[in-house]
Amino acid sequence: MLAYSHSYGTGTEEEDACVRWISVLTNVADQLYYPCEHIAWAADAELIKAKSDKWWLFSTVLWGSSLLLGILRSLRVLLLLKKKLKGNERDGGGTSRSQLRGQMQGEVLSILSSMADLSNAIHWMPPGFLWAGRFPNWLVGLMGTISSVIGLIQMSAGDSEQTGSA
Repeated sequence: MLAYSHSYGTGTEEEDACVRWISVLTNVADQLYYPCEHIAWAADAELIKAKSDKWWLFSTVLWGSSLLLGILRSLRVLLLLKKKLKGNERDGGGTSRSQLRGQMQGEVLSILSSMADLSNAIHWMPPGFLWAGRFPNWLVGLMGTISSVIGLIQMSAGDSEQTGSA
């Protein structure tokens, strides 16, 4: 994650400033998530003297924030792709309509996956926050399964694109 954030930097290669800053904020949330989760785990394992509850809360809030930012980023990218498709223009790289549609489908899948994960992140928040703690185990599992299946579909589509362009 650190290597990815370092390579992305401040996203100066992004065409859209909104997408850039949402991506930077997402990277910040992701970078902070991992230490919080590790501290919470270490506190639960009694490797360090700390109350794990607050660290689990911090990590869940960061997880949810990252997912929400990812949804916003995908919605923005989807809007930009829709404008590009509507204008029926070819960009500098010669992007075809079918490529734009494929990118749009990928963003829709990302939104659905993130929404499934966000529903679980909210479930793991302290009671009283939206639907926190109210999901039955089967629904938590279903949301995780939906997110995982979408991830597999996206990986498969990425493999197909690489094979097709070789």
